Amino acid sequence: MTTTSDQATPSRRRRREEPPGHDKAPGRTRGRPRGKRHGGRAARRRKRGPLRTVLMAVLALAVLGTGGLGWVYLKLNGDIDTFDGEGLSKNRPGSGTSKGANVLVIGSDARTEGNSALGGGSKDDIGRADTAFLLHVYADHKHAIAVSIPRDTLVTIPPCLLPDGTWTEAQSDTMFNAAFSVGQTESGNPACTQNTVEELTGLRVDHTLVVDFKGFAALTDVVGGVRVCLPQDIYQGDLNPNRATKGDLIFEKGEQDVSGQKALDYVRIRHGIGDGSDIGRIKRQQAFVSSLLKKIKSDGLTPTKLLPLATAATQSMTVDPGLGTADKLIAFGMSLKDIDLHDTKFVTVPWRYQGSRVALAEPDASGLWAALKADRTIDGKDASGGSEKTSEASASASGAPGAAGSGVDGDGIDVAVYNGTTVEGLAADAATALTGHGFTVTGTGNAGSRDHSTTVVQYGTGQRSRAETVAELFPGAQLEPIGGSAINVVVGASYSAGDSPAASGTGRETAPTDAPSSVADDARSGDDDLCADLSYGTGG
Repeated sequence: MTTTSDQATPSRRRRREEPPGHDKAPGRTRGRPRGKRHGGRAARRRKRGPLRTVLMAVLALAVLGTGGLGWVYLKLNGDIDTFDGEGLSKNRPGSGTSKGANVLVIGSDARTEGNSALGGGSKDDIGRADTAFLLHVYADHKHAIAVSIPRDTLVTIPPCLLPDGTWTEAQSDTMFNAAFSVGQTESGNPACTQNTVEELTGLRVDHTLVVDFKGFAALTDVVGGVRVCLPQDIYQGDLNPNRATKGDLIFEKGEQDVSGQKALDYVRIRHGIGDGSDIGRIKRQQAFVSSLLKKIKSDGLTPTKLLPLATAATQSMTVDPGLGTADKLIAFGMSLKDIDLHDTKFVTVPWRYQGSRVALAEPDASGLWAALKADRTIDGKDASGGSEKTSEASASASGAPGAAGSGVDGDGIDVAVYNGTTVEGLAADAATALTGHGFTVTGTGNAGSRDHSTTVVQYGTGQRSRAETVAELFPGAQLEPIGGSAINVVVGASYSAGDSPAASGTGRETAPTDAPSSVADDARSGDDDLCADLSYGTGG
């Protein structure tokens, strides 16, 4: 359903000294100091970063834990860096009661501590992240899925903390990878990227990990190389399209083992394969991680390999405060040990081209996030592990509209309200309820259609999480994705004083539990053929 009324565009909030809401994380940043901060430094054009393989690191740490090598804890603890949790948003999605976990993995091309020599930027450049995926470990701990988010995806970057303690305004229609560069520091802004992913998906990110060039190279060396496949010969000019000549042959067509710099080159190659897009490169990066997991499973890890692997991982990772010790990393690694390769899936969020950028393809993207929230695999299996969960559909309490979400905080959320019925005054009543909970009502009016039986909360790109907050005030409301970046409430006939989910005969929106077929059709399993599905377009 769409309305023909003019959709109100949320007004931008002015920067202010106090954040629009953030969690005060206890403690301080651990580990060695990160790079210097650089305010306002102009971004420079540079090469793209690789897909980081934190899955391998945590699997190795899991083996360390099961092997009883507790003597390494002290050393590993000293190597782990954490980022400041004060930059995490206050308006975060609820964690629910699922025993699963959502882990954001960010590939940083940091240029500090030897990374420049491996292809990172100059030592004075700002931190960037050209690769990121959200790893969802299902509640049964037997299934996992890594969802890649293309770097050029247009999203809404919510308010983020700057080095001087102020908060930015929300930025709509901005490239996803720009979130990591907010603040223009050498070490990047992982908290801002985490806020952006939560805003985009409506899922609570339990942990965030950042891995750099040097760590990636060291990890591939420790395992003795990773088997990859090239659909064609690759030359230096394919790795660096700015070269005046084709250059030397760096990869021959077919299967081969790569490690260190060669592994970095493989995951960075974009041009000369398939359609030359970053989307196509993501497919090869997913194939690389699949092959890496196969290597670990087939070869095993000897005690002589475990410590170098764990050391390489912890020395090159920056994690959120919740993973800031070796025992916490090992506990997370233990949660992955029973996941079979076939039940480890790699997908890219449903997308479409929007000019030279990428936009989410709706409603498929929202369908994927809803399936993950419900712990449904992309092939429709219930992977909740039998855990007791209160569904989103029954989350709102009975009572009058506006009283259903008595604990809802709408600070920082702009909403336009439309009357979708012929009953006068309903839009004004709904606006009063919203403002009473801190929402900013940008306007009221009549919807283009006046025959709505239930209330609908419309939301634009990247606004699902905020729309869910709005819907908590309207028992029986349905969520509906629309274009743009606005949030609209179209009041239905069920909205009147004293209405409740039971009285209106409806409940909160029941999110679809099965992922769209398009997601499953494009997925890679951890045990898929090495040379299959390596790119979009020709040559893949």
